[in-house]
Amino acid sequence: MVAISRKCNFLILLVAGVFTLSTTLVSCKAPDTREKVAVAAPNGIKTKLLRIGYFTAADITKSRQVLEKRLNPLGIQVQWAQFTAGPQLLEAINVGSLDIGAVGETPPIFAQATGIPFVLLANTIPGTGEGSAIVVPEDSPIKTIADLKGKRIAFQRATASQYFVVKALQEGGLELKDVKHLNLIAPETRAALSRKSIDAAVLGDPHLAIFQRTEKVRILRNAKGLSTQGGYWIAARSFVKENPELIKIVLEEVYKLGKWSKANTREVAEIVGRDTKLDLPTLETIVKRRRFGIRPITDKVIAGQQEISDLFYKQKFITKKINVKDVTLTPEEYAAILPAEIKP
Repeated sequence: MVAISRKCNFLILLVAGVFTLSTTLVSCKAPDTREKVAVAAPNGIKTKLLRIGYFTAADITKSRQVLEKRLNPLGIQVQWAQFTAGPQLLEAINVGSLDIGAVGETPPIFAQATGIPFVLLANTIPGTGEGSAIVVPEDSPIKTIADLKGKRIAFQRATASQYFVVKALQEGGLELKDVKHLNLIAPETRAALSRKSIDAAVLGDPHLAIFQRTEKVRILRNAKGLSTQGGYWIAARSFVKENPELIKIVLEEVYKLGKWSKANTREVAEIVGRDTKLDLPTLETIVKRRRFGIRPITDKVIAGQQEISDLFYKQKFITKKINVKDVTLTPEEYAAILPAEIKP
């Protein structure tokens, strides 16, 4: 069973899907620099500071500064906070040091089970599934998923990797308890596989793409066909209630960037590459596997999220059975914040 820490200081390390190769110490006790606004700002916005989380260079919203262009003229500053995975981002929302961010499908389940006060704003469109994989050394005797029984496999708990592994193991007639799981972050996982101190690793881009280019590894199973309904843009419930017009601006810009990225994969790769220092072919591979668009929280999306949460409860990863609808908004609230193009 995995639990999300409620301690006020926690060490954030890199995880799969993050581009930086360093560690960052984040304190929940950092002073809240939000300016207090006595009277609601124009358009019903009650803050002059938007605190938004991102996963290093993976966020083209930050790189293109589209929010700054929309919000600065309104007297609203944008403050970006770097995180290494969804659980840490959600914990920041929990302690009141963050307003909004995007995560995968798995972290919200653990967050909801522990009572973090967030809501799902929009659904992020899933990638091809090729950007996540179970990999083994090229000369490994492991040939099938079933061969993983009793073997050492590394991935970080409470991330999208956990759902992928569970579903992949089921194909081989196995459960997570049938393997020796090591809870490692992505750089540690890569290093462990390189020195063969583990038998298999679960990696996501960019770590997977880098490994494929630099190491002699073999993909045992990627997430194609096992991908979920996608991740989410999430926010603190109280922030959404007080700032629906601000949330709408954010989602409008994210939606427009999603449309733009489909026709400009090379430029997206170049934007990301300015920070990551990865070669352009590797970046183009990563970008082609990803999707940057958003869509509404529909009954189908909720059902998909509920299916995952029920699986986690059944396998005792979470101790509380949750109802995903409890972290959604009303139809009227969604109508007020969603871009016109994606309203249900």
